[in-house]
Amino acid sequence: MSHLGKNKRSLTSIDLFAGCGGLSLGLKEAKFDLLMANELSSMAAESFAYNLLGDNLKALGKKNKHPKKTVWLNSSFEDLSSRLRENPFTSPELGEGYSDIYDKKVDLTGKLVIADIVKLNQLIQKNNFYHKAFDNNFFGQKVDLISGGPPCQSFSMVGLREKNCDKNTLPFEFCKFVDLVKPKLVLLENVSGILRAFTQDSEKYYAWFEVANAFASIGYLPICLHLNARHAGVPQNRPRFILIGIRSDTYERLKPALNDAERKLFVPSELMIKRISSNLSIEIDEFTYFDYQKPEHLKLLRKTFLSELFDHEEVSVESAIGDLWSKSRDPSAYVRSLNQRYNFLKQQEDRRNYDVRRHSERVKMRFRLYQILSGTDKATSVQVQQVLSGKSQEVHSDAWKVLSKFEYYLEKEKYGEFTSLDSFINYLMKLKTKKHSQRALLPGKPAPAALSIPDDVCHYEKSELRTLTVREMARIQSFPDSFCFRSKITTGGTMRQYEVPQYTQVGNAVPPDLGYKLGLSLKKLLAKES
Repeated sequence: MSHLGKNKRSLTSIDLFAGCGGLSLGLKEAKFDLLMANELSSMAAESFAYNLLGDNLKALGKKNKHPKKTVWLNSSFEDLSSRLRENPFTSPELGEGYSDIYDKKVDLTGKLVIADIVKLNQLIQKNNFYHKAFDNNFFGQKVDLISGGPPCQSFSMVGLREKNCDKNTLPFEFCKFVDLVKPKLVLLENVSGILRAFTQDSEKYYAWFEVANAFASIGYLPICLHLNARHAGVPQNRPRFILIGIRSDTYERLKPALNDAERKLFVPSELMIKRISSNLSIEIDEFTYFDYQKPEHLKLLRKTFLSELFDHEEVSVESAIGDLWSKSRDPSAYVRSLNQRYNFLKQQEDRRNYDVRRHSERVKMRFRLYQILSGTDKATSVQVQQVLSGKSQEVHSDAWKVLSKFEYYLEKEKYGEFTSLDSFINYLMKLKTKKHSQRALLPGKPAPAALSIPDDVCHYEKSELRTLTVREMARIQSFPDSFCFRSKITTGGTMRQYEVPQYTQVGNAVPPDLGYKLGLSLKKLLAKES
């Protein structure tokens, strides 16, 4: 166990909605000792357990054994192999089916609890043993941090944007768990879409503001941030919402050590908690979140304990994955640093999670077209997309002047130029598709934000007409090569509603390097506590 100094205990954390373990991995490197983790999906949990706890669930299942550090709150199955493919949304009610912990007085220290957070909260509140174990501590240990990223589909700008979606209650279940344990700090991560108001029944609903209110109501000063993971050294344009909550008594102890910029950072939080503690309301225009897109906010944030999150040079896609597809390239400084940072993980086989997907000739043609369009102006790209979608059969002469200079994929690894506009349009007509969001990566830029399914983007290299491998996506998310993704690679159809395969695990994860920089920032804050 790591220590901060003589007679000082280690910093401790609990990770909720842990997924495959991106946030936990980053916090571990920042020297937070993981007391417990919670995840709903057994598929994502399989990766978490393998990398962070040393439980090989698949191998144990084949031997009809049960893991030591991974436990189920409730399941329809007794055997491990069946549990690993269970639909978590059809699991039994609390106290029904099979359970590793219900009414068994299990010390959960160091364990991954596979459970619905709602049912986990119910267990703690109703079961006397667990209620005492989680009452203002965790099995006798004080908790410094509870972190997590509640599922965010309804808050996402590409989601349903429905106020009353069941998933919208999960940040409040997170808050309920925090109120039971009372850690010093809270860290909540979500999509930036949570900052956009819902408009339903002619009323605006600000989800981020309601979540901040919820934490203030249980005695935590909420700092709300809009940041981008690319500024923390992650090679992806990934805007995120971050809420940092500081327990009131902890804040009073560290307040004297705050610098002028940090005091300004806490002004909205102090007002909110003062109003709430006096049974008064606070309006949305009286509270603010700090936005990296506003120069005055960015200038302020760089002078605070959060500076680690905003001062890193941007890392390009080519720096992240260039050595994976080209054997002649050495790993970049980014990759070497990444693998060294997390070298406490056990090393895996070379090129693990690097299964290259095969595509039809038609799909390869389309991918080459996307590569070309990524280097053209927007007007040219829109004209081509209109033809691909079947809305037009026309490309203007000015666009053709640009497009006629490139080599296109024809068939069977052959490339060539088109000598006439008519032949080019006929080529496009053969490539019609309903997909409108696909694009090619730009090698010299960070990757785009949407990387949760294989078909989001294709490779940037002319000779690599394909989607990304799991390992390439993992590099872009700042996972080290030693982190092994488990369970099935991808899924489809109705199983998308509940399965979390490798591609989705990577795309949904908090980038480990973002978690690492957040962990360093929170350590700086706690170091101010007298």
